[in-house]
Amino acid sequence: MALADKTLTCSECGRTFVFTVGEQEFYRSRGLQNEPGRCPECRAARRQSRYRGYGQSRTTYKAVCANCGAECEVPFEPKDDRPVYCSTCYAEKKRK
Repeated sequence: MALADKTLTCSECGRTFVFTVGEQEFYRSRGLQNEPGRCPECRAARRQSRYRGYGQSRTTYKAVCANCGAECEVPFEPKDDRPVYCSTCYAEKKRK
């Protein structure tokens, strides 16, 4: 069966886009059977939104280093029964 460019409609934004022969061959080589439901722009935006939160809106807590006494911020809530180290002291402890 010969492949030809197909015009599809994006389920997200409603615009039409071309599903090229090259993209169809790529989908086929990966074993993907369904045609894309979103246009390339909406697919890219969806991919970005999945990873947007990583590392950007992390809650940090103020703590005092158990080794040198410096004030630092850590990405977890410190507990009284466990020591907290600043990044410098933590790196030193990890090397030992």
